[in-house]
Amino acid sequence: MERFGVKSAPSRNRSKTALYVTPQDRVSEFGSELHEDGGKLFCTSCNVVLNHVRKSAINDHLKSKTHTKRKAEFEEQNVRKKQRTLTASLQCNSTAQPEKTSVIQDFVKMCLEANIPLEKADHPSVRAFLSRYVKNGSSIPKSDQLRKAYLPDGYDNENQLINTEDR
Repeated sequence: MERFGVKSAPSRNRSKTALYVTPQDRVSEFGSELHEDGGKLFCTSCNVVLNHVRKSAINDHLKSKTHTKRKAEFEEQNVRKKQRTLTASLQCNSTAQPEKTSVIQDFVKMCLEANIPLEKADHPSVRAFLSRYVKNGSSIPKSDQLRKAYLPDGYDNENQLINTEDR
């Protein structure tokens, strides 16, 4: 057919995907409805992953009944939560972990100095008090974990203090 100057019909199987579109491009295109994290496109109000390559999939999601329902619920809430990928969560350097460890070590030291058995930390009223009034108090583990994980540290620290005072 090409020999006679007749071109074949265009292929109907051609993909309608945008090959060079990034999730960040879609975020700038759709605004605050969407957010990007770790190379994935998320719907902010629904917390679901969307296909950033097909614009029609995004439009269909934004017009769906479930999205409009969740968007209304999302706007009622004062807290705006954005879903993140697992890798982004693991890479996040949080100040809470050193703070948590410090609170637990101080709690164990206080119990040791006041001759309070660590089993008292398991009592429901003590747990309620710690979680209500102490910052990171709800992160204090039960007595068996305090003994296994944090008591040796306190014991070693106290031995070092005693050894330095003897000199």
